[in-house]
Amino acid sequence: MLDRYARQIRFQPIGEQGQRRLLAARAVVCGCGALGNQIANLLVRAGVGHVRVIDRDVVDLSNLHRQTLFTEEDARAGAPKAIAAAERLRAANSEVRVEPVVADIGPETIERLCEDADVIIDGCDNFETRFVINDYAVKNGLPWVFGGCVGTEGQVMTVLPGETPCLRCVVEVPPAPGAAPTCDSVGVLGPIVGVVASVEAMEALKILSGARAAVLRKMFVVDLWTNQVRMMNVSALKSADCPTCARRDFSFLAGRGTSRAAILCGRNAVQLASPDKTVSLEDLAARLTAFEVTARSAFLVRFKVESFEITVFADGRAIVAGTDDIAVARTAYAKYVGM
Repeated sequence: MLDRYARQIRFQPIGEQGQRRLLAARAVVCGCGALGNQIANLLVRAGVGHVRVIDRDVVDLSNLHRQTLFTEEDARAGAPKAIAAAERLRAANSEVRVEPVVADIGPETIERLCEDADVIIDGCDNFETRFVINDYAVKNGLPWVFGGCVGTEGQVMTVLPGETPCLRCVVEVPPAPGAAPTCDSVGVLGPIVGVVASVEAMEALKILSGARAAVLRKMFVVDLWTNQVRMMNVSALKSADCPTCARRDFSFLAGRGTSRAAILCGRNAVQLASPDKTVSLEDLAARLTAFEVTARSAFLVRFKVESFEITVFADGRAIVAGTDDIAVARTAYAKYVGM
């Protein structure tokens, strides 16, 4: 059983003991888009014994340039990402358990999805979900690896509760809707995904193999277009007044600060409400030049993309027309507005 991992075992910091720890470990990959594809692939091939892959979305043709587990047939079929990924992962390593879960990660679901994890790895497409993960991980003393990329830039930070800053120490609140670029609004190139996912997976392997001392205590920041790599010392940002890791006010886990959703009966639309958030409609409109903006005023911006018409209001609300599925609406909003 260990023969397939011979090259890994020869790496002294892992060795046979570390490999056996990997085989007994349980990892949860939150999101199976670009980052989640490659993170899950690396963990499964490394012999992490149980890898749960969670995603709410389906495969689209526009995913294929960076989401390497998927095929054109998956896109034609509109296959759920978690299911399609699991098929490829099981073919790569039948000795590990790959568990696909088609679900939306939120305050209501995260305990069920992550309660048996040894580590959580971020493959999400929005900050709101990351803040829910951060709350859950800190509350339960569970290591998790944050990662994100857009364009050709990316960041990775490992959170070891009680030792390192948590996400809220570094980013106090999620960016307001429309304030941060997304891959679907400004683009992304495949190579940055590979770099960020590889660093995230490496951090997870350190934790799971028992090499906790080797875990990166800084934030890894890279831009492959300008050829810049930096290590940001975030230790000084560990806050004695952090709402999450200092005051232990897990507001996102409790559902406070997360988007509320309601199906608008008879309209084939979902309303998403972001409490305590306002939107700069001017900034949002400036980022939507690639899409068909159908209405713009001091109160709202409305645009069409794919099969949706999305209306964003200055008070943080949005209406996603073209679906009555809350998970689909959240995915579309996260893609094109950011959440």
